[in-house]
Amino acid sequence: MLNIGCHLSTAKGFENMGRDALGIGANTFQFFTRNPRGGSAKKIDGKDIEGLLEIIKNNNFSKILAHAAYTLNAASASEQTRNFALEMMADDLVRMEYLPGNLYNFHPGSHVKQGVEVGINYIVELLNTVLKAEQTTKVLLETMAGKGTEIGRSFEEIAEIISRVELKDHIGVCIDTCHIYDAGYDIVNDLDGVLSDFDRIIGLDKLCAIHLNDSKNPFESHKDRHETIGEGSIGIETFRKIINHPKLCNVPFFLETPNELDGHAKEIELLRSIYRK
Repeated sequence: MLNIGCHLSTAKGFENMGRDALGIGANTFQFFTRNPRGGSAKKIDGKDIEGLLEIIKNNNFSKILAHAAYTLNAASASEQTRNFALEMMADDLVRMEYLPGNLYNFHPGSHVKQGVEVGINYIVELLNTVLKAEQTTKVLLETMAGKGTEIGRSFEEIAEIISRVELKDHIGVCIDTCHIYDAGYDIVNDLDGVLSDFDRIIGLDKLCAIHLNDSKNPFESHKDRHETIGEGSIGIETFRKIINHPKLCNVPFFLETPNELDGHAKEIELLRSIYRK
């Protein structure tokens, strides 16, 4: 089964996100845990959550993916910013237990000219503080395009973080196709080679989600600008290979393309049409 969805707005509530997903032919979705450019989070509505859980149960949904706010920078040079990141993620993970057994994704952060190793130390410190043995949510490190001082531009950087996390069962990876292509992983001409490298360096057992995005920029541009599926430099043939790849058949896909609901519906319809059941 092709498990695919897109990013949906929490403005209308959780149950309505589930209904919107069904309306566009999706069987999963992604959402922000709080204001993506700030730090505020809406109060949890138990009845609203129950409505979503019922939709998930009755419609064979795959795991859904929560996305941390962009303001979360665990690798910051500022202690205040790092403490804010820790408090934000800790609160997010408590809130995620209302949706047990799902996924939570975050950008590893930017080291802001401190150096990669210093930034990684801070990220590991945060994860070893915030992850709890009893949690049911798996926390995912997202692969990045490598703009500025981003950490996570290489599989090796992601692997270094994971190797030092104590509760390894609670950590995984979300590949972003635009990001890794922009970072220099040639999924267009050598998808099998990229997946082999990922397996050797990180392990495919750690791959829990894929952001399925085309790229507005050429290979190895380190720009991170998403494009609609099939309209960028990655191209539809590569996405055909990705969604049909035997090593990726159980991984949920999430669109983060520049579209509204009707555009995402067309993308999902296109991808389902080229999926080999």
